[in-house]
Amino acid sequence: MTAPARVSANGWGWRYAGRRLPAVSDVTFTIEPGERVLLLGASGAGKSTLLAGLAGVLGDAEEGERRGALLIDGVPPEGRRAAASGEGESRRGATGLVLQDPDAGVVLSRVGDDVAFGCENLGVPAEQIPARVAQSLDAVGLDVPLDRPTKALSGGQKQRLALAGVLAMRPGLLLLDEPTANLDPAGVREVRDSVARVLDDTGATLVVVEHRTEVWADLLTRVIVLASDGGLLADGSPEEVFGRYGDVLADAGVWVPHHGIRMPVLDHVDEVTDAVLVTDALTVSRDGRTPVQSGLDLRVPRGAATVITGPNGAGKSTLALTLAGLLPESDGAVTAASDLAGRSGRRPWRWSSRELLTRIGTVFQEPEHQFLARTLRDELAVGPRALGKSDTQVDAIVDDLLERLQLAPLALANPFTLSGGQKRRLSVATVLASAPQVMVLDEPTFGQDRRGWIGLVELLQEEIAAGRSVIAVSHDEAVARHLGGQRLELVAS
Repeated sequence: MTAPARVSANGWGWRYAGRRLPAVSDVTFTIEPGERVLLLGASGAGKSTLLAGLAGVLGDAEEGERRGALLIDGVPPEGRRAAASGEGESRRGATGLVLQDPDAGVVLSRVGDDVAFGCENLGVPAEQIPARVAQSLDAVGLDVPLDRPTKALSGGQKQRLALAGVLAMRPGLLLLDEPTANLDPAGVREVRDSVARVLDDTGATLVVVEHRTEVWADLLTRVIVLASDGGLLADGSPEEVFGRYGDVLADAGVWVPHHGIRMPVLDHVDEVTDAVLVTDALTVSRDGRTPVQSGLDLRVPRGAATVITGPNGAGKSTLALTLAGLLPESDGAVTAASDLAGRSGRRPWRWSSRELLTRIGTVFQEPEHQFLARTLRDELAVGPRALGKSDTQVDAIVDDLLERLQLAPLALANPFTLSGGQKRRLSVATVLASAPQVMVLDEPTFGQDRRGWIGLVELLQEEIAAGRSVIAVSHDEAVARHLGGQRLELVAS
């Protein structure tokens, strides 16, 4: 078993190559072995960068420039990783990182092999690995066959898979970057409880980045808050940090437990009399062969929200992509209102990409899947330019969205260099820029700090008030409450 790690930072910072501003700077702290730390900060403050630095995966001088010192048990993370190959499991399994993007953690094609991968690299005796794999999958609640293809998992299931692979390694330093972001409420509790059991059993040091502060607060012994302009905004026990600095942290964009959101709540819809999309005995499938939902008769209201909820793997994203015209129906039909019809008729799946642009806009679960341009400004201009807007009109649309979503200082940055929360805001903004009549959004508030969440929800409320329809896949109860409209809860088959 790996011993709990001691972590220290002294004036540490990192600037990505090509970026004018550092991702994180002037950070100083010491985390003693066995401490359980919640790492907070506004979106873009450098939380994920700090975790990557602790894991030793930031790269060399070509990737960016570092300042100060960052050490684990007195050794730089990169040197620790490089020296680990000949020192056995006690050193090689010292650090386990679960990334913010669940796809980035998938290595092998089958679930069981993927969970076993880390153990095999650590030289764990072969006869011990099956038990570790089974225990880790059970701990995170991923109840699927070991030979299930990893590509067949939902985003939330991939998140559990990544965590299971790290837990199987039994690291002395456990680094978790938004481990519950794409999970249903039951999954959130399971993951939080599984982490608690691992910490109780191993005494490992924990650093977790998580916006769901209420879920983790009672498990943790310490809260460190990064300031957006460098250094620390707060550092202490959860009681001290949240009690003493609650209002200041909320104003800075940090989610503070039991700190409410003051903004309008839209009305809910009991009966849909004017539908913009209608489904008839709809069956949806990601691969065209295996149905995940069938017999769906839905009416999507005009000028209101439809929030799709349900457990991971229930087919929420697949349904959303089918409604958006990006996946064909396996059976049944999706039919648009007559005033939304394209040249090919009223079936969105048959529309051209240009017809979809003005009618149904889509935000994918993974923001990177829809980025096309080299800068945020150019990315936001793609849709309006395709619609034939003048340069003056395009600039007005882009400037407004950059300002509203706190992205203006990054207007000339590459979209792929943004933090997870910033990427999500940009992906939603690209759809808003084209102003389609229907917007299909998969986890639109994923990874958002308090200010980013409020900004996104306010924009969506404005779109609804303007008569547009919003279809949102979300595990966030506050999203469903504030957007109003109707709620569709899917059940896993």
